[in-house]
Amino acid sequence: MPELRVDRDLCAGSGMCALTAPEAFDQDAEDGRVVLLDAQPPPGPVTDAAREAAGLCPAGAITVLGRPHPGSAPGQLGD
Repeated sequence: MPELRVDRDLCAGSGMCALTAPEAFDQDAEDGRVVLLDAQPPPGPVTDAAREAAGLCPAGAITVLGRPHPGSAPGQLGD
């Protein structure tokens, strides 16, 4: 099962994660930094969106561990 990790110290608060994968990420109302909503989403659309968000994060604050499921788009991050 995939595992999501975030580094709030690296987060720049751009919000790309919350826009791209709102089921997995939110932004802290006080400082705008990433809030992880689900560290172990099941393989599927939420995980795919989280992988996309990790690739879009300008600060590199998101890590997705685990292999993409067979229906994932090419080029998405794996372990």
